Amino acid sequence: MNEDSQRLANFRVNLVPAVLALANPPWQRDVWLDPSTFENLDHIFHTLFDDFCDADEPERYLGVSLRTEEEVALVRELGGALNAAAAEAPNDTDEEHLRSAHWPEVVAIAGRLATVMVSNDLGELVAQHEAQSWRQPTDQVSSEDAP
Repeated sequence: MNEDSQRLANFRVNLVPAVLALANPPWQRDVWLDPSTFENLDHIFHTLFDDFCDADEPERYLGVSLRTEEEVALVRELGGALNAAAAEAPNDTDEEHLRSAHWPEVVAIAGRLATVMVSNDLGELVAQHEAQSWRQPTDQVSSEDAP
């Protein structure tokens, strides 16, 4: 794996779970609203806006943490929905965000983005596997060569 591929994988291993969490309301209620857990909405915001992407300007992350233009567009859309929900949370609490009129939109966009990201990652894994299989010599005897 080259350096760019490794960086993409390292970023996505953080970004994809954040998007999956945004697409999962039971997780949000069970984990984010539990003060004893590490993950909360603040962690998700940092992942999407600061640490592994910039949901306000996701184009800069194409090839860094985002694979396709479709992912870029969906991240931009998700960022807008998250910002709108945040505007309705004057005390910036997770409970306020989850009660925002914009929260169903956040969940819906995150669901579409999660589907695209996971599909793209699986497609990349299949391509890598096929490329590796194609390059490896085979020691198997075909049924035509068998006695």
